[in-house]
Amino acid sequence: MSVLFVEYPKCSTCKKAKKWLDEHGVDYVDRHIVEDNPRADELAAWQAKSGLPVRRFFNTSGMLYREQGVKARLDAGMSDEDAFALLAENGMMVKRPIVVGDDFVLVGFKEAEWEAALL
Repeated sequence: MSVLFVEYPKCSTCKKAKKWLDEHGVDYVDRHIVEDNPRADELAAWQAKSGLPVRRFFNTSGMLYREQGVKARLDAGMSDEDAFALLAENGMMVKRPIVVGDDFVLVGFKEAEWEAALL
């Protein structure tokens, strides 16, 4: 099984996740989240496949998230369509890493979730 691994190479969590993939022999295609930012339609498909709320796709620790007041905008009822468009504007807005498999999407690195889905 090969998965898509969407990451920001300088991110310490992404480095840890990539090391985990390598140590567990998981085959993946690497994608730089800033150089090849996910499109709105990709994000919508990933969110649907993941079953997670749209909010989980935002990098809530990032400067852009805070600078643009995204939490307040989401709380005020931002539509999913607008949220995906905002996420697609800049890869630094997107939570990472993301792993996309045939029938699952993992957002962030939680080892137990990754073990259940990938091993």
